[in-house]
Formats: sequence, structure tokens, C-alpha cells
Amino acid sequence: MNLSPLQYYYPNQMGRILLLSGDEILGRPGMSALLNSIQGGDRFVENYPQPNLNLEFPFEVVSGLQSALELIYGPRGGQGLSMRIGRACFQQGLREFGPLFGLTDLAFRLLPLKTKLKVGANAFADIFNKHSEQQVRIEDNERSLSWVIERCPVCWQRKSDAPSCHLAVGLLQEALYWVSGGKIFYVEETRCCAAGDPQCVILIEKTPLG
Repeated sequence: MNLSPLQYYYPNQMGRILLLSGDEILGRPGMSALLNSIQGGDRFVENYPQPNLNLEFPFEVVSGLQSALELIYGPRGGQGLSMRIGRACFQQGLREFGPLFGLTDLAFRLLPLKTKLKVGANAFADIFNKHSEQQVRIEDNERSLSWVIERCPVCWQRKSDAPSCHLAVGLLQEALYWVSGGKIFYVEETRCCAAGDPQCVILIEKTPLG
């Protein structure tokens, strides 16, 4: 008896944010071509998800978009575009989800930087944990934070020789830039499910580079 693989989902709102961010970076024709090239993606061409929290946007579409970017634009070009789309996702997502978790409140913006990093990381993780089937936890030590994705849509069912969650890295880069008021932080994915690790781990140094 063959068992179907488990299916996990983002809410439609997150899927919509991802596709609109792709439009911003690639243009609508480029995004349509990308969707047409992946399994299950064609149903979203000119038919973006509605802005609601129904869990109906499949992880394999999120992952498939990253794979297709690397296939069409080459590994280096695709990875760069994934990071740019991730950064655009934060800007769009902040408008939709930030107020729900206090991220746009003046009280949050006035916190000391190290406190904002910790509070912001946990609030950001809560957005995914409460509204999607992605699972995230934060590991905090003196010098760094680790964004640990225990069920990752970005590399879902992918196999690679190196960490491949470039969209998630771009998302966190932009989040840190916004939280800090324009500072740049060292952000690197050190472990990845696609490369055989049990979780995806993105390391964030607490001290900004500049």
C-alpha cells in the first residue's frame, strides 16, 4: 500500500504575499512563467489566493518556486532572486501581520536594539506558528540568535548539497534591517533539511555589521 506524502500549507494570505512579492521582483509575466513550470503552480497563474487565513497554499509550491528560480536563472542568479523576493515578502507581510503581534507599535520600536531582536524574533516566529503549518523556534545565546525551522516550506521535499532556503534568509535580512532602523546583520543558513539536516537553522549575529 502506497501512502501519499504528508501535505502542509501556508494560509492563503501568505501565499498571496509570496506571489505578489514575486511580481515585484520578476514582473507578472516572469512570475506566471515560474508558476507554469512547477507542479501545482499553474492553478495560481492569474488566480492568486484570496487574502484570508485558510490553510490552502501548499508547501510544495513554495519550495517549487525556489527550485524553478535556480533552474531558470542558474544557481547563483536564482538564489539572489529568492533573497530579493524574501525581502519583498517581509515588507508586504509586515503590513498584513505586523499589527497582530505588536511589531508596528511605537512601544516596540522604542525598545533597546538587543531587546527588539529577541522580542521581534519570537513575535515573528509566532506569526508562522499560529497561522501556518510551518514550525519555528528561536534559540538565544549571548552573541547570536538561531531561527530554527523544524518544518520548512522553502526547501520542502528538496535535495541539495548545500543550504537552500535563500528566501527565508532574505526575509530575515529585511526583518532585521527594519527592526534595527537600517542596520545590516550577518545572517547565514548553517543547516538545511534539503541537505540532510534534521532542521533548517539560520544563524543571526546580534551585533550589526554596520
